[in-house]
Amino acid sequence: MVKLGYIALGGALGAVLRYAISLIPFKPLGFPFMTFITNILGSVIIGIIVGLVLAKPSLSGNFEGFFKIGFCGGFATFSTFSLELVNLLAEREYVTGGVYATTSIAFCIMGVALGEYLADRIARGYFF
Repeated sequence: MVKLGYIALGGALGAVLRYAISLIPFKPLGFPFMTFITNILGSVIIGIIVGLVLAKPSLSGNFEGFFKIGFCGGFATFSTFSLELVNLLAEREYVTGGVYATTSIAFCIMGVALGEYLADRIARGYFF
């Protein structure tokens, strides 16, 4: 039951932070840049969390629940990405939509890999 509380707190924090970032008025050429950045950051963060838990299994449990399930689940949102993509396509912004879809997927995958790499470096003491 305690783990559920950690997940709920992490989810609330992630959702509030995601909303705060969405208030930044930056949408160059109609590109949903803030959702794009949020999803990449979420990917890097989840990569770091997974990498740290793999390197230090004692961090699992509440730590993992708070950050991986809660925070990242509330912070990065595939549903907002999907809605924005559907809206771009409905507005016949095919090039912008295509760029948004392909770069979002590519950068988020790279973000997870980068996060895992950074976690490995942290766990080995290269940064601290």
